[in-house]
Amino acid sequence: MSTPDRRGMLDRADKALSIRRQCMLLGIARSGVYRPPRPANDNDLGLMRRIDELFTAWPFLGSRRMTAMLKAEGLQVNRKRVQRLMRKMGIAALGPKPNTTKPAPGHKIYPYLLRNMTIDRPNQVWAADITYLPIGRGFLYLVAIIDWASRAVLAWRISNTMDTSFCLAALDDALARYGRPEIFNTDQGSQFTSAAFTGALAGAGIKISMDGRGRWMDNVFIERLWRSLKHEDIYLKGYANGREARAGIANWIAFYNGRRLHQALGYRAPMAVWRERMQAAKAVDMMDNADALTTCPQQQQQTGFLAA
Repeated sequence: MSTPDRRGMLDRADKALSIRRQCMLLGIARSGVYRPPRPANDNDLGLMRRIDELFTAWPFLGSRRMTAMLKAEGLQVNRKRVQRLMRKMGIAALGPKPNTTKPAPGHKIYPYLLRNMTIDRPNQVWAADITYLPIGRGFLYLVAIIDWASRAVLAWRISNTMDTSFCLAALDDALARYGRPEIFNTDQGSQFTSAAFTGALAGAGIKISMDGRGRWMDNVFIERLWRSLKHEDIYLKGYANGREARAGIANWIAFYNGRRLHQALGYRAPMAVWRERMQAAKAVDMMDNADALTTCPQQQQQTGFLAA
């Protein structure tokens, strides 16, 4: 998920750098940080929704091909406007592209840890991403955390800004309810590379993995989640405001976790798979512990016999 503009690189939770200092480093005015952005006009909102629909269907579309497709539909739009709106929405083509995505100043980029890894157990790898949500006369952002092996949605939050706080809230919720993963994978968005977010992961003893630039397959499962959510819920219902969107998305995610069957999971629901595999893992651990308890006394007796 790319950052919509340089204001999105600000980390309000950073204790070391004040907002004033961060604005100086990024070369932006503080007034633009504290003053809420002007709402998009109706023409922009309609176009943003169509861009989102096209991007969700074909996430490899960049601004050039996006502009061509919009013009083919009879829309009078130039590429600069499409680029501006795509930045505002926080989307960029997922295919290979030049090195144009710059990490936020001072943010550490972590290596990708999932290459050639077999991921087949719950809480082995979690992944997170942010997507754009069109609503009524505006838009929101949604972050979700999924378990890679089961594809279960473990936590999610909605926000009207692309800051770090709602990502941290989702992370805290997932850790409190489902334990902790061995590895946490994200893209290189400033929310996920921020000191607050990576610090929370490191503090919990979680290994941090980040997608390589241009590697759209690195977070493919959560991209599929966005496609399903939008086509099965968001676009069909057209929520008027944040309250409606929050309630509707909660219902859809409950359906997705508990009742939506996945062919890749043997036609089982994601949360059922997560629970089954967690129980199986616990059973294996108990058996290992039982073996250790039964073998230790025998070893002690054998050692005592030999010593005598």
